[in-house]
Amino acid sequence: MSVITGQKISVFYERFKDIEVTFTKEIIQVTGLLTQQVHLKCGNDFWPCVIYSVSFQGAKIVANVNTGLTGKLQQVNNYVSLRFCFRSVEKGNAVTFFVAGRVTGSTPYGGSKDVSLLTIQFSNRPPDDLIEIMGRVLDANVNSAKRKDERILISVDTQRKLNLLSKESAVFIQGVPRRCILRDLSFSGSKLIMLGVAKFLVDKEVALRLDFDDPRESFLIKGKFIRAEIVEGKKEMLALAIQFDEAIVPMGYKIRLNDFLATVRADNRFQPDAGAARPEAAAKADAAKPAVAAAARPAPAAKPADAAKPAENAQAGGTAKAETPKPAAAAAAKTEVKPAPAAKSADAAQAAKAAPAK
Repeated sequence: MSVITGQKISVFYERFKDIEVTFTKEIIQVTGLLTQQVHLKCGNDFWPCVIYSVSFQGAKIVANVNTGLTGKLQQVNNYVSLRFCFRSVEKGNAVTFFVAGRVTGSTPYGGSKDVSLLTIQFSNRPPDDLIEIMGRVLDANVNSAKRKDERILISVDTQRKLNLLSKESAVFIQGVPRRCILRDLSFSGSKLIMLGVAKFLVDKEVALRLDFDDPRESFLIKGKFIRAEIVEGKKEMLALAIQFDEAIVPMGYKIRLNDFLATVRADNRFQPDAGAARPEAAAKADAAKPAVAAAARPAPAAKPADAAKPAENAQAGGTAKAETPKPAAAAAAKTEVKPAPAAKSADAAQAAKAAPAK
């Protein structure tokens, strides 16, 4: 899971401060909100309430106003504090904090006279804990649309960083589980390898099971097979592409992929690959290296073609006058004439063969 820095929290606040998130059952689950621990503090008293929605500017809560809350709000001029409580996997305990604000509106909820929807305007910027928790949800939702086709190849390293329990998984085809091996994952789909016949699988509606750790979670993501390819060297195996139904992709899955991509981007800042842009000073230093090397390199003693000219002239019978070779060229010429002794040994062999005939 990516580490959220103070700078990142400030970015979350500026980007998402006006966006309101409704607390559905799924949002409650992914944020770890402990609903029984949420209260509205008015004066020195606490009233139980339910969070309906939250932004970085304020919140909407549902509360029973027929328990003396209305009168208490009038006494304190509508100034309140909202108590949040979230379960934190990283910290291993509950994270609790208060956000001060003022009730700016009240409307009956669901036509009830006893229960009202209260609108609270925060007095100041909320604590970093709230910005981090809600910012991760909002950032994952934005990037799931912006980077939906970016593929994450499942290797030993990416499996570890994703906290994916295994590359081996199961895909449910018409409710029947079939074993498969994950090849890659993205916000919008996945590619897997399994046994099968392409014409019987393409366009079938399926559900892919994905198991993660830290915290332990399982997702069953619905979609359909849109493409099939034969695995090279194994005709009975297929590489199948699944396109997820984007409207029902679990938010927990989006957050996990987004946290992984954020970690990869952070790592690349410190370990840029060969194609990454480097600082201007480093680029200038690299550009200067060839020139420095050329200045330090000694001038060549003689070209290979010049060294070969005396030998060519000698083979031509001396018709062309050869120039006096330079010392280095002369040395090269001497080394090229060394095969002569080999010719003598050949003549000696012929003489030895002819000796018995005498």
